[in-house]
Amino acid sequence: MTNETTLTAEPTAAAAPVAPRVPKAPKVRKPRGIAVSDPVADLLTRVRNAVGARHESTSLPTSRINVEIARILKTEGFIGGYDQAPGLLTIKLKYISGKTPAVSGLRRISRPGLRVYARKTEMPRVLGGLGIAIVSTSSGVMTARDAEKRGLGGEVLAYVW
Repeated sequence: MTNETTLTAEPTAAAAPVAPRVPKAPKVRKPRGIAVSDPVADLLTRVRNAVGARHESTSLPTSRINVEIARILKTEGFIGGYDQAPGLLTIKLKYISGKTPAVSGLRRISRPGLRVYARKTEMPRVLGGLGIAIVSTSSGVMTARDAEKRGLGGEVLAYVW
């Protein structure tokens, strides 16, 4: 009894020719702008960085709250002005005698992880009244001084001095 095995290299089925795999080109995505989880903190950080680098202006995505904060900063004399284009808010910074920035400090108070509210009788004062507190009330965004005059409480967004 001999057990012989023969290996033959015969094709069992007619295989179709295999073309080499060509990688697909990546999809081209349209730029949508940067998704910002906290637009108020983004505004304050951009202004703080632009003042530190002595820029004349800074740009950021437009939102209603950003426009309202820019309006308050303009009326209080902390910035030179702002321009609103579709999707873009440009803030012109203000410098006293050409070199000292009008804004010396900005601080975010209420943030998404920890909301801070103030009653109408407990509105915060910044640097003994030299700075401003920006408050979001049921009647809109305003300074703490204005909210106190109107008898409104609300969320304390930021301190500016």
